[in-house]
Amino acid sequence: MDTLVQVATTAFWGLLLLSALVFLHEGGHFLAARACGVRVTEYFLGLPCRFNLSHTSKRIGTKFGITPILLGGYAMICGMDPTSSPMAPAVLTFVHRRGTATLGDIAQELDCSEDEALEACLQLMEWGSIAPARDTASEGSNLDDSYPSAFAAVSRDAAGATIFDGRRFDRAHATREGEPWQPPMDENAFFELEKSRTYIGKGFWPRAFMLVAGILVNLITGLLLLMSIYSLVGIEVTVNENIVGSVEAGSAAEAAGLMPGDEIISIDGVKTQTWTDVYNAIQGAAGAGSFEITFIQSDTQHSATVELEAGEMLGIGIPTQVVRLNPVDSARLSISYVVETARSILDLFNPQHTMEMLENTTSIVGISVMSAQAAAQGPTTFLMLAALISFSLGLMNLLPIPPLDGGKLIIEIIQAVTRREVPLNVQSAISYVGIALFLALFVFVLRNDIIRFIL
Repeated sequence: MDTLVQVATTAFWGLLLLSALVFLHEGGHFLAARACGVRVTEYFLGLPCRFNLSHTSKRIGTKFGITPILLGGYAMICGMDPTSSPMAPAVLTFVHRRGTATLGDIAQELDCSEDEALEACLQLMEWGSIAPARDTASEGSNLDDSYPSAFAAVSRDAAGATIFDGRRFDRAHATREGEPWQPPMDENAFFELEKSRTYIGKGFWPRAFMLVAGILVNLITGLLLLMSIYSLVGIEVTVNENIVGSVEAGSAAEAAGLMPGDEIISIDGVKTQTWTDVYNAIQGAAGAGSFEITFIQSDTQHSATVELEAGEMLGIGIPTQVVRLNPVDSARLSISYVVETARSILDLFNPQHTMEMLENTTSIVGISVMSAQAAAQGPTTFLMLAALISFSLGLMNLLPIPPLDGGKLIIEIIQAVTRREVPLNVQSAISYVGIALFLALFVFVLRNDIIRFIL
């Protein structure tokens, strides 16, 4: 029973830490998308699941919530899926003019197959341009039952804005979901209007900003956590004074009557004024067998004879004190951690250090163990670990490997330079290679963690 409790506690702290950091990462994407005028339909803590607790914002239409699969988080930014259907402009206009239409209606009206109609509807639904109809049953459809079989026009104002468009949406003069809406423009102009409010409809710089925003949030989160610890809580530093910082239980120092806070004034007749003097005097006297320590305890001078066996330590620790850094010094020290984390990640690409770095890399198992240990030591240690992992999470996402943010950014840069879109099949192939690489890395690191922490 104790083992199960320990495992559950370890898993809890690991999932809590990673989920919170991934949720913040996705929050960066969410905020950047909203700042760029891009629709976001969902922002959740946890992985997508049909069972969830959620609330839909009346101001921007985004559904905020939590799912029971606490393994991160996600933000559904409209237009992130690069797939496109040639039928989408016609389907978009038809559905809005009808208010609600089944796939059969769309296929018949536009002279296409239900599969083609569904492809266009799924693209438009991902854009937040149409919604699945409430009565999704469609008898006679040969499509997978997991997909909606009818779609509805979303609520729109006279200019075509929806609730996902935030402040530009005129709620007081808008239609209701499922009501017909006549576009005041042709179908291509209507389609381009919708596209302009998605990720795919933005230029290079807004796309790049949305991709790196999650990384920036992780770095800022880590910096703020470390700076808060250094400036508000303080850090423990050693002091070069002839004061006993700690005494080990059962040690020769405890037997001699030494206590934390005692001032050691001499060892075997050698005066000591700093911790360096204490250390050197002990090293010199230990080889002689027994020696005398003179110290002040509670304003009274005492002497004690100590005899150390070969290899035995006296058992006293160096004194420490808590120092609170000013904002400039705490920022400088925090940034140095970012630099060191970046160097460690770059070492993965150095053949001389790759295996060494992989051996020292940890998975969810190792993070869970470290999180539980840090939590047991107190909130300061736990938050410091959170900061370091936040740095790692952010910088790892910057690696130029799809489907990481850095990999997507490389594709965007290539498209901006060549002024041509990278073919979808090429993007998919690169993503599959990247996923396979990370799966292999995950298995390797997980195996190392199981051997290190469990076996």
